[in-house]
Amino acid sequence: QVQLVESGGGLVQAGGSLRLSCAASGPTFSRNNMGWFRQAPGKEREFVSAITWTGYTYYADSVKGRFTISRDNAKKSIYLQMNSLKPEDTAVYYCAALTGDNYYSTNAYDYWGQGTQVTVSS
Repeated sequence: QVQLVESGGGLVQAGGSLRLSCAASGPTFSRNNMGWFRQAPGKEREFVSAITWTGYTYYADSVKGRFTISRDNAKKSIYLQMNSLKPEDTAVYYCAALTGDNYYSTNAYDYWGQGTQVTVSS
């Protein structure tokens, strides 16, 4: 069983930066592949980024070059550094633990945090 708690969201102006954190519980975190998703009002939850337990990373095209995912296994945490934020990045951001094969699909993740709100003003 994995429990996830996100933090670090907030209100920022366009062009600004935020760093999201996700703290995990559970004995196998260092072997968990992890992901970040986001959901804007009236839209489906969408993939943002993922990191394997070995540190390989995946990004949605919309955030490539602006967002960076990382992990610290000693702290049982993953992070999402978000730079050059745009109003279209406004959403609730969720951390998730992958149990399936497809990093890009919500169906492959069985454990989710409660989400943290990111609002980017223009």
